[in-house]
Amino acid sequence: MNEHLERLEPQPLWRHFRTLCNTPRPSGHEAALVARLEQWADEQGLAHDRDAFGNLRLCKPATPGCEGAPGVILQAHLDMVPQANAGATHDFTRDPVRTRIGDDGWLRGTDTTLGADNGLGVAAALAILEDDTLSHGPLEALFTLEEETSMGGALNLAEGWLAGELLLNLDSEDRGEVYIGCAGGADVVVEAQLPTAPVAEEEVVMRLALTGLKGGHSGMDIHKGLGSANRLLVRVLRALEGCEVRLVDYRGGTLRNALPREAFAMLALPADQREAALARVAALEAELRAELAGVDEGLALALEPSEQAAEEALTAQASHLLVAALHAAPCGVERMSSEVPGVVETSNNLGVVNLEAGRFYLCALVRSLRDSATADLAERFKALFELIGARVRVENAYPGWTPQPDSELLERFCRLHRERLGSDPAVKVIHAGLECGILGGKYPHLEMISFGPLIRGAHSPDERVEIASVGEFWDLLRALVEDLAR
Repeated sequence: MNEHLERLEPQPLWRHFRTLCNTPRPSGHEAALVARLEQWADEQGLAHDRDAFGNLRLCKPATPGCEGAPGVILQAHLDMVPQANAGATHDFTRDPVRTRIGDDGWLRGTDTTLGADNGLGVAAALAILEDDTLSHGPLEALFTLEEETSMGGALNLAEGWLAGELLLNLDSEDRGEVYIGCAGGADVVVEAQLPTAPVAEEEVVMRLALTGLKGGHSGMDIHKGLGSANRLLVRVLRALEGCEVRLVDYRGGTLRNALPREAFAMLALPADQREAALARVAALEAELRAELAGVDEGLALALEPSEQAAEEALTAQASHLLVAALHAAPCGVERMSSEVPGVVETSNNLGVVNLEAGRFYLCALVRSLRDSATADLAERFKALFELIGARVRVENAYPGWTPQPDSELLERFCRLHRERLGSDPAVKVIHAGLECGILGGKYPHLEMISFGPLIRGAHSPDERVEIASVGEFWDLLRALVEDLAR
């Protein structure tokens, strides 16, 4: 499948990306890809090993005469975000990603995420390793696991394992830019068992659906004004409290690091309030569409009779407290950086919200350039939801990456960018969880930069990569590896 990828240039990189598209690799299911890469390494005569967590390292000795050059680590993560359009039957644990080349020069998946994040970084590292025309110092390719769900690979990376001095993270998504710092983050998990009461004879059960939003990356897209399905559906539920609605269940979002595109709730309400609720929902749909005009145009809001019966719903008090807590929960940009203009400092994404049979679950992702602000916002979540008797825990915390603007590695990259592309790159700090912060904590001697091709819509089925930018990325990476050997 995806034979058309091998007709693209640079052909070695796209050939490896085809392998990645054809090998299912959602987070937690990278084993088949690891085995395939180990087999490829054996065929190439490359040494390879894994650490205790399963992170994979491939090694290539220096070109003769370059043994004294600093060791270079090419780093990317193997997993991808599994997001599909509503109605798609794609099984990310079994089915290849079906790619398509548009007339606009962009490559996309078909109804699913593409996996360019971070498959193109992996493919580029593999293509470098097999390029025998390059002069280079000692090379290591580090491929981490479970980056998209927990940063598990980086957090559990073996210490004292890597030998290189310079690390090139290949997980950025903007041409003409190089990243030298990133946000840290933490997951905030909220759980509660809430009281329920029988659905009364005079109540009807309705299904409320909010669909059609774009979604996107919960860090890099958090400042763009896109709709959050969980934020907006909770707002609708709050507005419907005058109709005496009680929550039966709720399902919104699928990943804590993706902006939720859809959310659904089942409601019980007095039959004589049905028409008032329908009118309120129609008015709210128009209101929300007007607010999102020009930014997130596809919102649809519908309240219809439920095809499923319901015997229990939250008590009126429990329903009110839960909706109130969700409505008050931090969501979106909390603060812009005063030190790095135009960059988000602190944010939160209400990624996954679920209610079933009175069991409530929420997973939010807090990010910040300041670790202290990450901890403070997580503590605010804890304080808020403890008011309704919920249990709150903070997990999978990872540090930010402190910039090194005077590093020699950055200077070399900028020089090559000027020579090859005729312009200086924009030196940036990213509001996303690159693994560099964690890796730098384990290997504090490393100099690091992050760069990549132009990717848009990451973590959503609209994910796409500009094909021409991949060639630019490849030329820069190749030139940098050679330059670092001199």
